[in-house]
Amino acid sequence: REILLVPGIRKVIIGGAQKEVIYVEVSRAKLKNLGISVDKLSSLFVDHNFVSPVGQFNVGDEYLRSNITGKFSSVEDIKNILVNSSKGKLIFLKDIATVKRTYAEPFQHRYYVDGKAALTLAISADTSKNILKTGESLKELMKTLILQKPPGMKIRKIYNQAEAVEGSIKSFVVNLVEAVVIVVLVLLIFMGWKSGVIIGGVLFLIMMATAIIMDMYAISLQRISLGALIIALGMLVDNAIVVAEGMLIKIEKGADKVKSALEVINQTKWSLLGTTIIAIMAFAPIGLSDHSTGEYCNTLFWVILISLLLSWVFAITVTPMLATMLYTKKILKKGESSDPYDNVFFKNYKSLLTRCLKYRTQTLALMVGLLILAIFGFTQTKKMFFPDSTTPLFMLDYYRQEGTDIRAMEKDALEITKIIKKFEGVTNVSVSLGQGYERFMLTYTPETPNKSYAQFLIEVDDYNKISGLVDKILNKLNPAYPEAQMKVKQIALGPTEKAKIMARFSGRDPDKLRDLANKAMDVLKGHPNAFGIRTDWRDKVKNLKVEYSQEKARLTGVSRKNVKDAFLINFTGKEVGLYREGIHLLPIVLRAPEAERLDVANSEDIQVWSPTNSTYIPINQVVKKISTGWDNNIVGRRNRKKTIQVLADPRVGLSSEIFNEIRPLIEKIPLPTGYELEWGGDYESSKDGGAAVFGALPAGFFLMFLISILLFRDLRQPVVIWLTVPLAIIGVTFGLLLTNTPFGFMSLLGMLALSGMLLKNAIILVDSIDLEISIGKEKFKALVDACLSRVRPVSLAALTTALGMIPLFPDAFFKGMAVTIVFGLIFATVLTLLIVPVLYSLVFKIPYKGA
Repeated sequence: REILLVPGIRKVIIGGAQKEVIYVEVSRAKLKNLGISVDKLSSLFVDHNFVSPVGQFNVGDEYLRSNITGKFSSVEDIKNILVNSSKGKLIFLKDIATVKRTYAEPFQHRYYVDGKAALTLAISADTSKNILKTGESLKELMKTLILQKPPGMKIRKIYNQAEAVEGSIKSFVVNLVEAVVIVVLVLLIFMGWKSGVIIGGVLFLIMMATAIIMDMYAISLQRISLGALIIALGMLVDNAIVVAEGMLIKIEKGADKVKSALEVINQTKWSLLGTTIIAIMAFAPIGLSDHSTGEYCNTLFWVILISLLLSWVFAITVTPMLATMLYTKKILKKGESSDPYDNVFFKNYKSLLTRCLKYRTQTLALMVGLLILAIFGFTQTKKMFFPDSTTPLFMLDYYRQEGTDIRAMEKDALEITKIIKKFEGVTNVSVSLGQGYERFMLTYTPETPNKSYAQFLIEVDDYNKISGLVDKILNKLNPAYPEAQMKVKQIALGPTEKAKIMARFSGRDPDKLRDLANKAMDVLKGHPNAFGIRTDWRDKVKNLKVEYSQEKARLTGVSRKNVKDAFLINFTGKEVGLYREGIHLLPIVLRAPEAERLDVANSEDIQVWSPTNSTYIPINQVVKKISTGWDNNIVGRRNRKKTIQVLADPRVGLSSEIFNEIRPLIEKIPLPTGYELEWGGDYESSKDGGAAVFGALPAGFFLMFLISILLFRDLRQPVVIWLTVPLAIIGVTFGLLLTNTPFGFMSLLGMLALSGMLLKNAIILVDSIDLEISIGKEKFKALVDACLSRVRPVSLAALTTALGMIPLFPDAFFKGMAVTIVFGLIFATVLTLLIVPVLYSLVFKIPYKGA
C-alpha cells in the first residue's frame, strides 16, 4: 500500500504468496460408519456460512435492512458444526474430522532467492513519468521500510529498471558527447575554425530545440531516442554545411555578405527542404509500422523527424546570420591562387572524375560488377533478429517430465541453486517454481504456469563472463540431472519468442502431430549446435482412467458427479465452502487423511455414497474398471487448429545458421493430407518485422520519388539520383563481412536510413549541376565545376554522419545499424561523387570535352 503511494508507481504485484485454505480431513471409514454423505456434509458449510440480507422493514419514514448473524468467525466455529448421523445422533465436526488452517498443498508457485523462500514485489512504473525520479523516490521509501521489517527477513533487489535506465542513459550521453566532439573536430579540420564554430553552434541549438520538443510531446530519453539523436547527428549538420560552404566561397571572393546569404538561401532552401523530407521519409516505415518491432523502435522515427526539420529551419536562418558575422574576404598571400579549388584534394578528384567521364561505359560496367559481387557477398552474411542485451543477467529454464510433482522440482531447484552459487562471478541466484517471473521488462515473456518447470534468474558481476559461465554450469548440471532438460537464454534487446528456432505442425489428430514433431526433433538432435530441443506440448502424462458404468449406476443411483466427488475427496480434496475473513476468502476443502489420499493403490477401496441404498458402497460397484493411461496434458491451438511447436535454441552463435541447415531437412518430412508446417521463432519475427516495415515502404518510396520529381520538375534527374541507391549495398556488405556483424532488424532499418542519406547527397549534387548549366556554362564544364563545388559539402556530410556513429559500434543494439550506415555511406558517397556525374552525362547526352 505504501509503495502504491509513491508518485509514478502504477501497480504492485506480490508474487509467490501462498494461498491459505481450511482443510477438513475425515476418513472414509468414519463417514461410512456414521452414514454421512458428502453432499450432506458439504451443504452444512454452505448453510452455516451463507451471507444474504433477510430483507427491509418499514419503520415510520425509514427502511431498516436486516441480516442474520451466525456465519463462521473462526476455525473453532467450523470445528463446532453439528453433524447429524444416519442414526439421528448429533456430533461435533471436530469429533470426526481434523480441521486446520494452513497453506494449500501442493503449492502452485513459489520463489526462492539464494536458497531461501521468498516473496517478490513486482512494481510497475507509470510510463508517462520519469523512471529515474520514480526509482529515486522508491529507493528512499525502501530505506524506511527496511527499518520496519521483522527480524530475520531480508530485502534484496532482483532487477531495477531505474538503475538499468540510468546506466544506459549515462553510457549513451557519453556516446552522444563523443559523437558531437567528433563531428565538430571534423568540421574544424576540413572547413576551418570559423565554419566549425558556426556549424557547431547551429548543431548545439538543434539539439537543445529537439530536447524541448521531445519533452513537449512526452518522448522520453531512453535507448532508442538517444540512439536516434546519435544517428541523426551527422545529418543535422548537412544543411548547415551546404549553406555555410556556399557563403564561404562567395564571401572569400569578395561578395557582399548579406547578398551572398540571400543568394545561397534562395538557391538551396527548397532543395534542402526536399532532401530533408526525403531523409525523414526513409525512416517512416519504422514510425508507421504497427508490428511490435515498430512499437519498440517508434521513437527513432519521431526524434529523426523533429531534429531534421529543425536542422533545415536553423540552416536557413541561424547559419547565414552567424556566417555574415564571422566570414570575411580572404586576403591572398603572395603567389596564392584565388581559386578555392586549386589544391591537391580538388585536383586529384577532378582528375579522377574526368577519367570516369571519359570511360563512362567501363566505369558503369565496373560498378555493376561490384554490385553483383556485393549482392552475392550479402548472401554470405550472418542473419539475426535482435541481439542479446548486455545486462549482467541470464536465465536457466529447467524442465522435468510433464506431470512431475512440484515438490520434486523444489528439491532440485534448491540443489541447483547451491551448485550455481559456487561458480566465480555469480552474485545472486533466484528461482521461480511453477511458472516464470512477473514481467520485469518489456522484452521478457513469462512462461505459462507449469508444475514441472522452474526458471532460474542468475546475476553476474560482469556481462562478459556469461558465455563462459553458461558452458560451465551446463557441463556441471547435465550429468547430475540427466532426466531434466535445461535451456539458457539471455535478456533480449527486442521482442522475443519462446525459442529462436520454431517449427509448427498443425492438423486434427494429436498423435499424428506428435509423430511429425518427433521426426522434426530427430533432425534437430542431429545438429551439434542445437540444444533445448522440445515441444510446447511437453510429454504425455499418466492419468487414472475411471470407466463409469451406466448400468451399475442405475441400480445404485450413483451419478458421475458422485464418483468425481469421491475421487476428489480421496486425493486432492473438494472445495465445499468459503471462510470469510474480512475481505479475504479462504476455501474450505474436504479431503481424506494423508494416509488414505496419497496411495493410488487404494483407489479401488474408495467408497461412494449411494442415494438409493442410503449408504456408502465400494467404487467398483459403479465403475467397470480403473486403469492408468497416457494423455496429452497440453494441446495447443493456433488459428483454431491443433498445433504443436517444436522448439530449439543455438548452443552458441546465431539461430539463422542452424535454421538454414535444418529447414530443408524438416521440410522434407511428408505431411498427411490436411496437415501444415509453419516456421516461427527468429525467422518469423524477422519476416514479420521486415514485412511490417516493407508494408509502408512502397508508399514512402513513392513519396520520396515524387518529391524528387517536384524538386526538378523533370523525370530525368530523379532517375539519375535513384539509380545510385543500390550502390549502397557494396559498402554495407563489405562492412558486415569485415566486422563479422550479423544482418538484423536494426541493420534493415539502417539500410532504409542509408537510402535517404544517399538520395539527399545525390540531390544536392544534381541540383548544383542544374544550377551551373542554368547560368549558361558549357554543359561539360558545368558538370565538372558543379561536382567540384559540392565535393566538400557532400563528403563532409557523409563523413560527419559516418564518424558520428562510431561511438555506437560497442553498443550491441545499434551496432548493426551503425556498421550498415558507416560503411554503406562512405563507400556510396565516394561512388556517388563519380557515378552521379557519369549517369547525368549519359542521360543528358553531355559529350566528353577533355580535362
